[in-house]
Amino acid sequence: MTPIVRALLIANALMFLASMGSGAPLLQWLALWPPALLAPADLDAPSFFPWQMLTYAFLHGSVLHLALNMYALWMFGSRLEAVWGPRRFAFYYFSCVLGAALAQTLVSEWSLLSGAPAYPVIGASGGVFGLLLAYGLMFPNTVLMLLIPPMPVKAKWYALGYGVVELLAGVTGSSVGVAHFAHLGGMLAGWVMLRARF
Repeated sequence: MTPIVRALLIANALMFLASMGSGAPLLQWLALWPPALLAPADLDAPSFFPWQMLTYAFLHGSVLHLALNMYALWMFGSRLEAVWGPRRFAFYYFSCVLGAALAQTLVSEWSLLSGAPAYPVIGASGGVFGLLLAYGLMFPNTVLMLLIPPMPVKAKWYALGYGVVELLAGVTGSSVGVAHFAHLGGMLAGWVMLRARF
């Protein structure tokens, strides 16, 4: 296991345990809340703080949420970090986390204008989706085994398929409570980084 991936796994696990103990205060301070720049002034939601653009990625809502994200972080991240090195990998990962936050913030602002309630965004999925994109582009013919259904698929088709599913889910509004545009924002940030040859 590579050093940055190991550190991220430990940090996410510790934050999950801390959130179980503190509950709402941690969610209020570290989850990503919409800035509500365009929303009514009497919006009933905790305040937005700049650090939330990164800290939200260390919070998870359940053991399953944490386990799935950490498994994907380990599976895709370890190989990428081995190729890029710790510093470059960390820069890429957190750029994807930030890109995911920006995308979801824009969508949240639009939703607030239409009268939707404010809700927090949590989870490392934005960064993980950026890793998935990089993995699919760098190791396109590596065969991955799907869990449901159990079948082999090449990494390039896995990444493309997941991106399409997220786009459709985001546009149609299915899977309420899932930040689909954060996932897509993470992938977009990753694509920009790779195109720029960071």
